[in-house]
Amino acid sequence: MESPILFSVCAFLMLMLILTWVGYRLIYKPGKFLRQLGNPVITNDSRRVLEDNGEPEASTIVTFLHQLGSRVPSSDTEVATLKADLIRAGFRSENALPVFYGVRILSTLAMLVFCIMIEARMPPNPVMKMGLMASGVGAGWILPRFFLEKKVTKRQEVLRLSLPDALDLLVVSIEAGLGLDQAIQHVARELHGSHPQLSEEMSLVTLEMRAGKRRSEALRNFAERTGEAEFRKLVAILIQNDRFGTSMGESLRTHSDFLRTRRRQEAEERAGKVGVKLVFPIFFFILPSMLVVAAGPGILQIFKYLFPMMKTIG
Repeated sequence: MESPILFSVCAFLMLMLILTWVGYRLIYKPGKFLRQLGNPVITNDSRRVLEDNGEPEASTIVTFLHQLGSRVPSSDTEVATLKADLIRAGFRSENALPVFYGVRILSTLAMLVFCIMIEARMPPNPVMKMGLMASGVGAGWILPRFFLEKKVTKRQEVLRLSLPDALDLLVVSIEAGLGLDQAIQHVARELHGSHPQLSEEMSLVTLEMRAGKRRSEALRNFAERTGEAEFRKLVAILIQNDRFGTSMGESLRTHSDFLRTRRRQEAEERAGKVGVKLVFPIFFFILPSMLVVAAGPGILQIFKYLFPMMKTIG
């Protein structure tokens, strides 16, 4: 019985030695070499942003929409406006514009088919039928742009509400000794869980500066991508402080306090409008119910006793 146990122990030790040697050569030694070289230029967060903004594997529907939308004639002004809106909505792919045109065409065709189906149930009036067709086709062409604008507005609101938290982190990072570039990178990494949209935009700023763009140009692109007035103000403050060498932390702290005060004032304004907005619901929904509950028994008594009495008197 001792020989099999001794053989098992030896085999186990040999296996441990082999695994240790393989792990040292394949994992520990390259990692030690990379640590000596320093941090990579493209971090995990930057790589995540690049992968998110990269071209995903196009499905059959997306390919069909791209081929369909690429044949739509459009002017340069309209293309520039749509590209800006798509970027502000979070669609940065090069295929976003043709796919959007493809969605527009499918929406128009769907509304046309729906109008043709309704036409059989309408009275035989050619003017009404032509108006129905025109309005249906127009609605099918306009609806995708309407939903795109809604998405842009919603994303801008999310970015605007997450800006004070980002400014607080920027102030803490800059006062801790980090430069503006490192502070923006640190804030983008810290906001990934709580504010992913703003984290993505700030990561793109970091990538543009690493790609060789000037800081002012990268910040202006950041303001243009968001399309929000508060970000334009923030970018103007950062560029001015960077140009004239004033205190970056104090300016950001003042701007953060201003944003929080403005948010509180907007909340107070909305609370002040609640009374006026509740007039119509109270008048049309709550007041009739209260009248039925309060005056209902009296009206029933009138119908029960007063009307028969009036008939006997007559």
